[in-house]
Amino acid sequence: MWMRLVGLTILLPGAIEAQLKRDAGISFFEYHVLAMLSEAENRTRLMSDLAHWANSSLSRLSHVVTRLEKQGWVRREACPTDGRATNAVLTDEGLAHLALHAPAHVSEVRRLVFDQLAEGDVASLSAGLGRILEGIDPERRRAES
Repeated sequence: MWMRLVGLTILLPGAIEAQLKRDAGISFFEYHVLAMLSEAENRTRLMSDLAHWANSSLSRLSHVVTRLEKQGWVRREACPTDGRATNAVLTDEGLAHLALHAPAHVSEVRRLVFDQLAEGDVASLSAGLGRILEGIDPERRRAES
Protein backbone atom coordinates (compact mmCIF):
# COMPACT_ATOMS: atom_id res chain seq x y z
CA MET A 1 0.00 0.00 0.00
CA TRP A 2 2.82 2.40 0.84
CA MET A 3 4.25 2.20 -2.68
CA ARG A 4 0.82 2.83 -4.18
CA LEU A 5 0.45 5.97 -2.10
CA VAL A 6 3.93 7.17 -3.07
CA GLY A 7 3.20 6.42 -6.73
CA LEU A 8 -0.08 8.31 -6.55
CA THR A 9 1.42 11.40 -4.91
CA ILE A 10 4.18 11.48 -7.53
CA LEU A 11 2.27 10.56 -10.69
CA LEU A 12 -1.17 12.18 -10.27
CA PRO A 13 -0.01 15.82 -9.94
CA GLY A 14 2.27 15.36 -12.94
CA ALA A 15 -0.52 13.92 -15.07
CA ILE A 16 -2.87 16.78 -14.15
CA GLU A 17 -0.15 19.36 -14.77
CA ALA A 18 0.70 17.85 -18.17
CA GLN A 19 -2.91 18.22 -19.33
CA LEU A 20 -3.12 21.83 -18.15
CA LYS A 21 0.18 22.79 -19.78
CA ARG A 22 -0.76 21.08 -23.03
CA ASP A 23 -4.32 22.43 -23.26
CA ALA A 24 -4.24 25.74 -21.35
CA GLY A 25 -0.56 26.70 -21.32
CA ILE A 26 -0.52 27.01 -17.52
CA SER A 27 0.76 25.05 -14.56
CA PHE A 28 -1.52 23.43 -12.01
CA PHE A 29 -0.50 26.10 -9.49
CA GLU A 30 -1.39 28.88 -11.97
CA TYR A 31 -4.75 27.20 -12.63
CA HIS A 32 -5.35 27.02 -8.88
CA VAL A 33 -4.60 30.74 -8.48
CA LEU A 34 -6.98 31.65 -11.32
CA ALA A 35 -9.69 29.38 -9.89
CA MET A 36 -9.34 30.83 -6.40
CA LEU A 37 -9.65 34.35 -7.78
CA SER A 38 -12.69 33.34 -9.85
CA GLU A 39 -14.46 32.18 -6.67
CA ALA A 40 -13.66 35.33 -4.66
CA GLU A 41 -15.99 38.28 -4.28
CA ASN A 42 -15.37 40.66 -7.19
CA ARG A 43 -12.74 38.12 -8.38
CA THR A 44 -10.35 39.82 -5.93
CA ARG A 45 -8.21 38.55 -3.05
CA LEU A 46 -5.48 40.06 -0.96
CA MET A 47 -2.15 38.65 -2.11
CA SER A 48 -1.45 37.48 1.45
CA ASP A 49 -4.80 35.66 1.62
CA LEU A 50 -4.26 34.15 -1.80
CA ALA A 51 -0.84 32.90 -0.68
CA HIS A 52 -2.43 31.34 2.41
CA TRP A 53 -5.18 29.58 0.45
CA ALA A 54 -2.71 28.45 -2.22
CA ASN A 55 -0.38 27.10 0.50
CA SER A 56 2.37 29.23 -1.02
CA SER A 57 4.93 31.74 0.08
CA LEU A 58 4.13 35.30 -0.86
CA SER A 59 7.34 35.35 -2.91
CA ARG A 60 6.35 32.32 -5.01
CA LEU A 61 2.85 33.68 -5.47
CA SER A 62 4.23 37.05 -6.55
CA HIS A 63 6.30 35.39 -9.30
CA VAL A 64 3.26 33.45 -10.52
CA VAL A 65 1.04 36.55 -10.47
CA THR A 66 3.69 38.38 -12.50
CA ARG A 67 3.49 35.62 -15.16
CA LEU A 68 -0.30 35.78 -15.12
CA GLU A 69 -0.19 39.58 -15.42
CA LYS A 70 1.98 39.28 -18.53
CA GLN A 71 -0.78 37.15 -20.07
CA GLY A 72 -3.39 39.77 -19.15
CA TRP A 73 -5.24 37.33 -16.88
CA VAL A 74 -4.55 38.98 -13.52
CA ARG A 75 -3.80 42.50 -12.38
CA ARG A 76 -2.57 43.88 -9.09
CA GLU A 77 -4.11 46.89 -7.42
CA ALA A 78 -3.72 48.63 -4.10
CA CYS A 79 -6.09 47.46 -1.40
CA PRO A 80 -8.52 50.32 -0.74
CA THR A 81 -8.81 49.47 2.97
CA ASP A 82 -5.13 48.81 3.73
CA GLY A 83 -2.50 50.94 2.04
CA ARG A 84 0.20 48.36 2.81
CA ALA A 85 -1.61 45.52 1.06
CA THR A 86 -2.03 44.53 -2.57
CA ASN A 87 -4.96 42.79 -4.20
CA ALA A 88 -4.82 40.29 -7.04
CA VAL A 89 -7.76 40.67 -9.43
CA LEU A 90 -8.85 38.18 -12.08
CA THR A 91 -9.44 40.07 -15.33
CA ASP A 92 -12.21 39.34 -17.81
CA GLU A 93 -9.57 37.75 -20.06
CA GLY A 94 -8.39 35.56 -17.19
CA LEU A 95 -11.92 34.47 -16.41
CA ALA A 96 -12.50 33.66 -20.08
CA HIS A 97 -9.28 31.61 -20.22
CA LEU A 98 -10.27 29.72 -17.09
CA ALA A 99 -13.81 29.11 -18.36
CA LEU A 100 -12.46 27.84 -21.68
CA HIS A 101 -10.10 25.32 -20.09
CA ALA A 102 -11.87 24.30 -16.86
CA PRO A 103 -14.15 21.72 -18.51
CA ALA A 104 -11.19 19.79 -19.97
CA HIS A 105 -9.38 19.98 -16.63
CA VAL A 106 -12.41 18.65 -14.74
CA SER A 107 -12.83 15.93 -17.35
CA GLU A 108 -9.19 14.89 -16.96
CA VAL A 109 -9.46 14.74 -13.16
CA ARG A 110 -12.61 12.65 -13.50
CA ARG A 111 -10.88 10.33 -15.97
CA LEU A 112 -7.74 9.94 -13.87
CA VAL A 113 -9.41 9.62 -10.47
CA PHE A 114 -13.12 9.01 -10.36
CA ASP A 115 -13.48 6.81 -13.42
CA GLN A 116 -11.06 4.40 -11.75
CA LEU A 117 -13.29 3.99 -8.69
CA ALA A 118 -16.42 1.98 -8.05
CA GLU A 119 -19.44 3.92 -6.80
CA GLY A 120 -18.89 3.01 -3.14
CA ASP A 121 -15.18 3.81 -3.36
CA VAL A 122 -15.83 7.54 -3.75
CA ALA A 123 -17.56 7.81 -0.36
CA SER A 124 -14.82 5.75 1.28
CA LEU A 125 -12.11 7.85 -0.34
CA SER A 126 -13.82 11.05 0.78
CA ALA A 127 -14.11 9.82 4.36
CA GLY A 128 -10.48 8.69 4.44
CA LEU A 129 -9.21 11.93 2.96
CA GLY A 130 -11.27 13.86 5.51
CA ARG A 131 -9.55 12.00 8.35
CA ILE A 132 -6.13 12.65 6.82
CA LEU A 133 -6.88 16.36 6.43
CA GLU A 134 -8.09 16.51 10.02
CA GLY A 135 -4.78 15.03 11.13
CA ILE A 136 -2.77 17.48 9.03
CA ASP A 137 -4.91 20.55 9.79
CA PRO A 138 -6.81 19.97 13.06
CA GLU A 139 -7.56 23.70 13.40
CA ARG A 140 -9.07 23.65 9.89
CA ARG A 141 -6.95 26.57 8.73
CA ARG A 142 -7.50 25.46 5.14
CA ALA A 143 -11.26 24.99 5.55
CA GLU A 144 -13.39 27.31 3.47
CA SER A 145 -14.49 30.35 5.39
